[in-house]
Amino acid sequence: MTAIAYDATSREQETADDAENDLLMTKPTRAEAEEAVRTLIKWAGDDPTREGLVDTPKRVAKAYEEWFTGYDEDPEEILERTFEEVDGYDDIVLLRNIRLESYCEHHIAPIIGTAHVAYLPSERVVGISKLARLVDAYAKRLQVQETLTAQIASAIEKVLQPRGVAVVIAAEHQCMSTRGVHKNGVDTVTTRFTGEFRDNPALEERFLRLTQS
Repeated sequence: MTAIAYDATSREQETADDAENDLLMTKPTRAEAEEAVRTLIKWAGDDPTREGLVDTPKRVAKAYEEWFTGYDEDPEEILERTFEEVDGYDDIVLLRNIRLESYCEHHIAPIIGTAHVAYLPSERVVGISKLARLVDAYAKRLQVQETLTAQIASAIEKVLQPRGVAVVIAAEHQCMSTRGVHKNGVDTVTTRFTGEFRDNPALEERFLRLTQS
């Protein structure tokens, strides 16, 4: 009897969870998004019908489409096309100073900075522009920087299966510079090292030296 009751409760919880997930994944219409912007404008204390603001909801919706294109990207798919004919090259492949634009998931405030991404190829290399696209695919979502750093490294590790991956991100969070403590010019630095970059301090130091030179 107890087991039956437990199973019934579990099924009810699963049904409730599924319903909640379906609700969360139902994308609002553009009209609903624009109306939400009008509500925020009113809440801020202004009139969304005045001349300077009447088209703002449309502009904000369009801006969101651009800022959050990462949700329409498959990061692992970006890395799928690889090359083996590199004449035995097996040293660091590094893209440094990749401009990064993301948005804090706590306040939807911009995160602006740079990413340095490197890997040690085992058998395959990927087109260098793909690493920059990978950064954008994860950055153009609501994010925290720690998760973003780990996601980039994990995708490279999974698809390319290199001997090691190194990712460093340095960025300013406008949720801290334009509100709260109001501290400008403060960078948050996050790192993720795997494989030989993690196990070989000399290699990690060389990577960091290359990013700063």
